[in-house]
Amino acid sequence: MISTKFINTVLKIFVLFFGAILTLILIARTPSISVESLKEQYTDTASQFISVDGLEVHYKDEGSGFPIVLLHGTSASLHTWDAWTEELMKSNRVIRMDLPAFGITGPNAANQYDLETYNRFLEQFLTQLKVDSFILAGNSLGGSIGWHYAADHQEQVQQLILLDPAGFPSEKERPLIFRLAEIPVINQLLKQITPRSFVKDNLKEVYFDESKISEALIDRYHQMILREGSRTAFIERANLEGQDDTDRLSLIQAPTLIIWGENDLWIPVTNAAKFIKKLANSSLVVMKETGHVPMEERPMESVAHALKFINENTLENSLNGADKIN
Repeated sequence: MISTKFINTVLKIFVLFFGAILTLILIARTPSISVESLKEQYTDTASQFISVDGLEVHYKDEGSGFPIVLLHGTSASLHTWDAWTEELMKSNRVIRMDLPAFGITGPNAANQYDLETYNRFLEQFLTQLKVDSFILAGNSLGGSIGWHYAADHQEQVQQLILLDPAGFPSEKERPLIFRLAEIPVINQLLKQITPRSFVKDNLKEVYFDESKISEALIDRYHQMILREGSRTAFIERANLEGQDDTDRLSLIQAPTLIIWGENDLWIPVTNAAKFIKKLANSSLVVMKETGHVPMEERPMESVAHALKFINENTLENSLNGADKIN
């Protein structure tokens, strides 16, 4: 029989434990930031909003010419493509958005962030913009969404550009932030406590050259993460069961460029060979002294690779069309 003394001791431990957690939350809590506050700071005259399945989506649609759609990665936003957009819009229409769970867009009503949900979202988004033929580019999670979408929409995606894309299972340990999001109690604390220093440390993991991590960059990532509901959405996504759909890569016939940072600590460059093996019509560029986000860390070099690929394949398609006419 359990003694009263033992029960009282256990209760005291629980009270002290939860008291310590409550104290920690009260002292270190980082409050959420309102959507309106983020709009004031991180939108401009190019920013637009569109309702997709009840979700107000922040996007930009700039330039003219054949459309290029850009998809960012986990905890990023459409701003990760700022430098690319400046170059691409000289010759193309460039469309980018804050994906559900991230940026100003934030969480969807169902709090669902599996790849099927993201692909339905992208299909609905592009349908509303009346875009039915385009070049698709994505980084990390955005790369995974991109190749899944390309496999299911062969007639739409004319060219595919993948930058350090997710998709293949890895024996490498997941980044710390994802592991913390999987631990009960700890992940609940993450909803309340997200110090700026924590975001800075994560950026140091995804950049090779830390000197390129500006204070403004840290602030933007930090404030976007603090968007109302986004921390809960991040934890929900981090706890999804992994799925290996990489057999679907063999369905993709569109010319595909893979750009990979040689020093990527989150998704190893060795995965690039796996993508090349599965994709029938693909080429690879490995960028030295570059981490997980080539379009952000070395934008001019990475976009030059993208433009070269786009122009070569556009010319090839034009020549093939002329051959058919003749």
